[in-house]
Order: sequence, then C-alpha cells, then structure tokens
Amino acid sequence: MKKLVLAYSGGLDTSYCLRQLSQEGYAIHAISINTGGFSDTEVIEMEKRAYALGATHFQNIDALDNYYDRIVQYLLYGNVLRNGTYPLSVSAERIIQGMEIIAYAQQIDATAIAHGSTGAGNDQVRFDMIFQILAPDMDIITPIRDQQLSRQQEITYLQKEGFQMSWEKAQYSINKGLWGTSVGGTETLTSDQALPEKAYPSQLIKKDSESLTLHFEKGAPVGINSHFSKPVSIIQALAEIAAPYAIGRDVHVGDTIVGIKGRVGFEAAAPLILIKAHQLLEKHTLSKWQQFQKDQMAQFYGMQLHEGHYLDPVMRDIEAFLQSSQDKVTGQVKVKLHPYRFELEGIVSSHDLMQTQFGSYGEMNKAWSAAEAKGFIKILATSNKIYHTVNKES
Repeated sequence: MKKLVLAYSGGLDTSYCLRQLSQEGYAIHAISINTGGFSDTEVIEMEKRAYALGATHFQNIDALDNYYDRIVQYLLYGNVLRNGTYPLSVSAERIIQGMEIIAYAQQIDATAIAHGSTGAGNDQVRFDMIFQILAPDMDIITPIRDQQLSRQQEITYLQKEGFQMSWEKAQYSINKGLWGTSVGGTETLTSDQALPEKAYPSQLIKKDSESLTLHFEKGAPVGINSHFSKPVSIIQALAEIAAPYAIGRDVHVGDTIVGIKGRVGFEAAAPLILIKAHQLLEKHTLSKWQQFQKDQMAQFYGMQLHEGHYLDPVMRDIEAFLQSSQDKVTGQVKVKLHPYRFELEGIVSSHDLMQTQFGSYGEMNKAWSAAEAKGFIKILATSNKIYHTVNKES
C-alpha cells in the first residue's frame, strides 16, 4: 500500500479525507501537529477516531519549541501585527505544521500528502506552497477542494460508511494555538456585526487589577514576576494569568491570499501584551533609526509569512537582522491588567537610553548650550528655507 501522510485535526474535513483515502488503498498516517491547541484528552480522542476511520498510524507531534524558535520569536522581535491588529495566530501555525508534516513524510518515505483545506481560504496556499517547495515529487491530494464538497455531503458519506458521530457544526469555530486563538462565526461573515461575549473562549472573571513584571533577555520573554522559564512556558503562563480578564479580543479585517476580504475574531492576550511590552522596551533601548528600519522590515516579514512565502531566503535575511537588533533589548516591563484591557507602566533596563545627564525632555538641556541649540536649528532649517525662498510665489 502507498504511504500517505494526512494533516489531521480530527474535524469533519480531515475525517472525511481519512476515510475516503483509506478506501482508495492508501496506508494513511494521520498526523496532528501540536502548536499549542490540543489538550491530552483531545489527543486521545483524536487518536481513537483516526484508527476507527481507517488510519494505519496516528501520531501527535509536539512542535511548540520549534514553532517558537522558527517563527514566533521573530514575530515578537518585529512586533508584528497585521494591519496593526492581528498577531498572525493561525497563519503562523500553518507554516510550521506544513514543515513538520513534510519532515515526517520524508522520514517514512511517503509518496503522497493530503490536507482538508477548501478552495476558498488561505490555508490551501500555505500548505501547498510548503509541500511543493520542500517535496516537489510528492503528490498533494485535497479531496474537499477537488470535489467541492459541502459539509452535508461529507456528513452523509461518513454516515453511510457507518460513522454516526456528532458532526454538528459548532456555532463558533475556535482555533487555539500558542500565539492566539481565532474565533469565527456568522457575524464574521458580515461587515457590520460584532461577535457576542459568548463567542470568545475566555470570559471575564476577575475585576480587580493585577500588576505584573515581565522580564526580557535579548528580546525574548524569560520571566513573569519571580518566575523564570523558557519563552514557550512564559507565553503559556501569561495567557493563563490574563484569561480571567478577557484581555486581547478584537476582530481583524484583511486581504486574503486568494483576493477576497476576510474577517476573523481573535483572542490573543499573551501575544498582544508581550508585543506591546517588548515594543516599549525597544523604545527605550534601541536607536531612532534601528526602530525605524526594523519596523519596515518586520511589516514586510509579517506580510510574507501571511502570504505563505516563509521559505523565501529573504525571510532568513530579515530574521538575522531582527535577531541582531535584540542585542540590547534586555530589562523588565511593568504591566497592569484590568478587565478587557492592560496598561504599560514603565521599564527598567541597564540599556535604557533615557539618561538625565544629557538632558530632561522639555525641562533642561545639559549636553549643549543655548547658542549651540540655535545654530543646530538654523542649519536644520536651511534646506526648507532655500526651497521656500526660491518658490515664494507658489
């Protein structure tokens, strides 16, 4: 039997793919990639369902550390928010999931790879591009896209095959991961409706404020208050602390890869708090032009990642720049959590460039005289003075 690796989530689409392809004579390796979205109980249930549907082998691959090392850390170093709003929660996951699937497929000498993406979304592009680039000789099989199946057609097929599982579509689709949780519903298919409170996975429980100190070392989150650990653990711990405050909710509207507008809700307390805290620390520790240039490159990096171009070599070049820019981004950021929001109170860093011995903004100049200031301003104005002198009439 030909070995086929299926990117398996346990949902309706990938369950249909698993059953149909197993009936076509493939030995199906159903592989789920953990990027922060599966509990141990969920993995056990996924495994049971996979074998019942006809899988030859099931495996859940823990990709959390790889996900952080290869993608998330650079999104944090770049303070990447697509359209100033969205921390690229889902799109970043799909890239690492695709690469992990390829690595497994090559390890077992599979001849084909399959996924359950439809023909109307971004994920088909991201998965196919990763697969085509890293494994150009492997067949890519996409039953849902190729057959243009509706949910009801998939359910009917599975029921005929003897699987009377509960396939009812949840009112809200939730995709949870390390770098945030997306939320989709009927409201996000419109331009004017807001997601209701019940749609978000975290509900408001705490109403008293809480202060935190976040520790960064060379741009990486390494501690909360007196607790220090690896970045993945710090992100997870911060998410748990912030969840009872219902922080990090928003709705992102953007341009999809396939050319249509898309709207999605999300809850990303830890990413948003960390990005804003990290950005504040950078404002104190980076030069003016470091910040300016880094913003341009980070915006491009986020766009390319979203569009599925992660494997373009320019991405490694930008990552090298982002990594280098973090050399002095070490210190503590004081954060205060409130219901539905957070505020940044200040930073402490040995690399803080806000030094009073050179002057206090709006108060006193210590590093230059009044005459030097006047001369500096006169020279600074020269180019525009020339322009306006020459073009008086206009």
